[in-house]
Amino acid sequence: MEANPISVILVNSDSKGDRLLFRFPYATDPRQHGENCQQIRRRNPYALTVNADLLQSQPAQTSNIQHGRLTGFTDEVLSTLFAVKPELCERKFELKVNDVRFVGHPIQLPASSQSRSSLGGSGSKLDTPSHTILINMVFALHATASHSIVKCYYDLSKRLGVALRHEEKRCAYVTQETKIMVTAHDEFSARQIESNVDGVESAFDIILQRSTLAKQLKGVFQDLIQTGLIRLRINNWLQVSFCLPQKVHQIHFHRKNCIIEPEAIDRCLQSLRPYHGILLLVELSELLESLPPDASPALLRLVQVHSPLKSLQTLSADADLTLAQVFQLTGHLVYWAKATIIYPLCESNVYVIAPDAPTDQSSQLVERFSEQFPGMSLLQTMSEFSLPTSIGQIVSPLSGSQAQNQLTQTVAWMLRHRLLLQLHTYVYFMATSRGLSWSHQEGSVLTGRGEGSFHSTPEEQLSLGPIGTWSGGHARSDSDASSISDDIAMLRAEKQYQLLHHRDQLSQVQPSILNGMGMSPNLDDGSTDGDKGSGLIPEELLADFSEAERVAILKIPAATNSDDLALLAKLHRNGYLRGIHHLEEIMYSENLRRSQLLQLLDKFRDVLVTCETEDPAISIFYSHL
Repeated sequence: MEANPISVILVNSDSKGDRLLFRFPYATDPRQHGENCQQIRRRNPYALTVNADLLQSQPAQTSNIQHGRLTGFTDEVLSTLFAVKPELCERKFELKVNDVRFVGHPIQLPASSQSRSSLGGSGSKLDTPSHTILINMVFALHATASHSIVKCYYDLSKRLGVALRHEEKRCAYVTQETKIMVTAHDEFSARQIESNVDGVESAFDIILQRSTLAKQLKGVFQDLIQTGLIRLRINNWLQVSFCLPQKVHQIHFHRKNCIIEPEAIDRCLQSLRPYHGILLLVELSELLESLPPDASPALLRLVQVHSPLKSLQTLSADADLTLAQVFQLTGHLVYWAKATIIYPLCESNVYVIAPDAPTDQSSQLVERFSEQFPGMSLLQTMSEFSLPTSIGQIVSPLSGSQAQNQLTQTVAWMLRHRLLLQLHTYVYFMATSRGLSWSHQEGSVLTGRGEGSFHSTPEEQLSLGPIGTWSGGHARSDSDASSISDDIAMLRAEKQYQLLHHRDQLSQVQPSILNGMGMSPNLDDGSTDGDKGSGLIPEELLADFSEAERVAILKIPAATNSDDLALLAKLHRNGYLRGIHHLEEIMYSENLRRSQLLQLLDKFRDVLVTCETEDPAISIFYSHL
């Protein structure tokens, strides 16, 4: 996989020249090992050079990766490539050779006087090595690695380099480790020259036995391969933490070839709102154990009061933190794959089985679910969400609180393991004849229509006639005498007749009864206390709509209510009816209740189309087939 490193290499350059100090993995193929040994023998001035070796041409090598290991580069070649000039220090180092890309951050170390003073206690000037001028920690990656992966490895190389420079200033740590590695190389070279036999042991084996820095570099490479998380202390003093998001998030995917880029995580965090919630992907005890001793107290308070039933705004109040702090801590947990973003669990949440959820009985999740919830079957529980289903549809009104709590825990467990996907309702405004036909007859405005649901529209309420044909029965053409403006005038006249007819009916009621109902007998404005100012439709409410859209809206009986019409116009004006914002976001942004939105969708279902789909900000944590 392109997120895994191929090798980690440490090179230094001082007054004695450049040298490769350590590389891992260092087990090379026999051909390359033979080349290195041959070069060691040629250092002997009395060694015989065969002319056939010089004249024989080798085929050009197009790949330097064999069985996941770096091949085709000797230690001398690598040291020459990575020991850059001082002018290139403190900059990004990137080099591509065939199918390998090398990434590093060369740094310069402090003055040699500080290193000598730190080592002066030994009492021997011979123990003080020459001062290291430059070190470069390079990671070998696949050439096809994405830009974000290369950027992450560059950041890791920079962090390790800065930590080593700090330790060099503090106690000349790099100088000591360099001396250990150089001594090991010299001993191994002398042993090879004396024995003249290709030993199985390598100089890097000796270095791993003596050098703590080499052991830590080996641990860094192995952690990147296994988990993508790095936590180490350089010289048991300075802590370095690093997360490779492309690797660490992959553990929670059912398909291991899915990669989450850091840019996608940033977009998700930018879409974070106070109504969102967090769900821990690991156990609380495991999370607390992984935190360093000097972890932020605010983070500890947040995870201790965490609950999948609480929103970030509620967590902010419970943990006594500002909302900005909660957002920052949530982003930290999400980036390190310790938590994921959800909408707090409630009865109105709609879930469906995730596209890549394993549904076979041999899955490891089946056994883990049985251990977590004895007596329950994972596949049977998942079958309840084969179709989009809300929690309220599963919970029985007769079930007790214990059953409801167990359902909440099972849903949270399936969300944690990416088995369920939440669907949100998005609203589209479609009022033109091309988008939606009307089935109102001539008297439909007077009779009204209050039954039905916003989820579906009865067949008799829709007209699927050809475009350009009114559902009332007459065809619309360019030569038709009745224009859209005439339709609006006709609708207004019909509504005025409706109001007058309603006024005549109310005039027959005794004034005392009207006063007892909180209504005024004076109906000159054609309104009641619950619907003030709903005479003729105000022009400003429909100013943002086109002529065709006004016709569609005025044909709806609910348009006689100015409050409903004002809310529809407000949502349309603010851009909430374009299928971009789901109901939960509209509720938070406009301070509305869910019942208000559902009633509005039901009343204006002829011009409002709804669909259920996933939230794009959260869908990055799911792999789609």
